[in-house]
Amino acid sequence: MNTSTTVLYVNDNPKSLRLLASILEDSGFKVKTAAAPWVAVELIHSSTFAVALLNYQMAEMSGAQLAQEIRGLDPALPIILMSGVSSLPPGELAYVDAHIGRDSSVEDLTHLVRELIRKDRSLTELPNLAPPRSVPFAPGSR
Repeated sequence: MNTSTTVLYVNDNPKSLRLLASILEDSGFKVKTAAAPWVAVELIHSSTFAVALLNYQMAEMSGAQLAQEIRGLDPALPIILMSGVSSLPPGELAYVDAHIGRDSSVEDLTHLVRELIRKDRSLTELPNLAPPRSVPFAPGSR
């Protein structure tokens, strides 16, 4: 699997997990999903990712707590925290590279993913990325 555009997406809401994974795949990214934080940790032990996309509100642990765990495993992995609010307290963002909230669109998210891949992995060209779709997006909504 080409890891240069592989996104790890973690969300314990099955419907949201399927929907956003499909949107990201339609935008040209390869996506591995985890329906629980501990699954994400296992995947990070066995695979390499370009970006981790974490839902903020999960039952087992928050996305902010998972981000801290991920930093211990792969300090260079860019992490985006998604939430259903416009802003989070600074302490919740200590281990993430970006936060994307309720007022963001799919285009905002895919642009942010591409920018973090370019910045943190020094890629000069991303292969076969389709233009973003125009779909309303409310991260973290249940």
